[in-house]
Amino acid sequence: MRDLVEWRKGVFSTDRIHGLYERWVRQCPDKAAWEDPEGILTYSQLDQAVGTAAMNLAAAGLRAGDRLVIVGENSSALGVLLFAASKLDACAVISNARLSAREIDNVIGHAQPRIAAFTCAASRDARQHALRHGAIEAAWSGGTVAIAQLPADGPEATTGAAAEDQVAVILYTSGTSGNPKGVMLTHGNLLFLAESVVRARLLHSSDRSYGVGPYAHIAGLQQLLGALSVGATSIIQSRYSPAAMADALANRGLTVVGGVPALWSKLFDWYQKEAVVPSAPHLRCATAGGAPVTETLRVAVEQTFGLPLNNTYGMTEATPIAYTRMDQSRADASVGPPAVGMEIRIVRPDGEAVAPGDVGELHVRGPAVMKGYYKSPDLTAAVLTREGWLNTGDLARQGADTALFIVGRTKELIIRSGFNVYPVEIEEILNAHADVVQSAVVGRNVSGDEEVVAFVEVAKAVTPGELTRFLRAHLAPYKIPSSIVIMERMPASPTGKILKNQLREMAASAATGIRVGAAG
Repeated sequence: MRDLVEWRKGVFSTDRIHGLYERWVRQCPDKAAWEDPEGILTYSQLDQAVGTAAMNLAAAGLRAGDRLVIVGENSSALGVLLFAASKLDACAVISNARLSAREIDNVIGHAQPRIAAFTCAASRDARQHALRHGAIEAAWSGGTVAIAQLPADGPEATTGAAAEDQVAVILYTSGTSGNPKGVMLTHGNLLFLAESVVRARLLHSSDRSYGVGPYAHIAGLQQLLGALSVGATSIIQSRYSPAAMADALANRGLTVVGGVPALWSKLFDWYQKEAVVPSAPHLRCATAGGAPVTETLRVAVEQTFGLPLNNTYGMTEATPIAYTRMDQSRADASVGPPAVGMEIRIVRPDGEAVAPGDVGELHVRGPAVMKGYYKSPDLTAAVLTREGWLNTGDLARQGADTALFIVGRTKELIIRSGFNVYPVEIEEILNAHADVVQSAVVGRNVSGDEEVVAFVEVAKAVTPGELTRFLRAHLAPYKIPSSIVIMERMPASPTGKILKNQLREMAASAATGIRVGAAG
């Protein structure tokens, strides 16, 4: 690690994430840092906007160690708020505005922020959440936001600490219990993230990087921080659209594009449907992560753009863990060797190392690993040892050339279009319906993505459409099942435990007629 720490100090010269762009404010103040539908922010304007936002947030009562909840979608305004929090040594809790009212309120209730900020101009959903919380709109440089002052206790976080200890961002996942679970990422974690994407994708100041992955998720932050750290330009898109991506590739000079495999699959489907000839004259780097990359998709990217589809592997709790190298293209499903600075071990259930090449549970250690789960020491201790080893919950094997192959999950997590979906959360909502006896939710692999499939045993006649409408009132759109199958009786063991393996087989089988019960 010594060489990495020295490299970071020498290149970034900062122990806080807002310091990533300061070098470029001096060297190229008039260069575009961010381009979004609201306009262009140069590096000089970005610096001024962050300074103004920090001043305004401090005047509203935000202090070092406080949490600032940011509810929004990708935009310059969201980025400005993130770095303003960093300037104040506060912690940014970034939440996707597309979450339901219940989900946003769960995050606010758990994080207990002093202030909640909503990026209203960039997101109609953020505006609706702002109205519910009585937030007051203000036009700041960098974008229009709405601010709600909330009752919060005094600072709980360490302040003024080293980068490796000071929490910069909390990203919430639902957790296996369905309750909010806040992943605490330090400035050190995020600086390492920026450093790693620069190394992995050979980023430089002339790059134009596509900011379409949600900034409320680790992959989105990777893009944002990596581009800023080298003085590149981010083309920020609030929501993914294959038409918008095709236009950006053809006409906006994109050089680096990354996203979940579904992003690429939907792009190729759009090209075919619209009879558009693919064009990406400046693209030099295409990446995918967040879900398995199929051979079909890998070949499609290579044949269409003349570039390999580079793979990246990580999780909210630790990114990156591994990545393929730009100068070592692969023709297999590997996610590449471990990231520089990261240690791995592959173990049996008893904790002993597997034989070389065998499959086991993947544990990782290094500067990418989170500090822990916010306010959840028991959950933290369940996955993170005192020696710093994180249990990823994934099954993997390592090739003779050190490259990792992810072969399955020990958890039931479903990754849909890059978003984490936990079955128990959907099951709890379904089971709350008056006509539902019990339910079970599983994942179904499709090209470059996973679908959510719900099996439901009901007490009286109820349609998949009715259940879908019920779910939409409580869940974010990406958590809504693609298919809801009404069952006369669930397959169960003698003890009454639902046999999910049988349901997964049914979901995967084209012979089940699963689309007949599709959600609508």
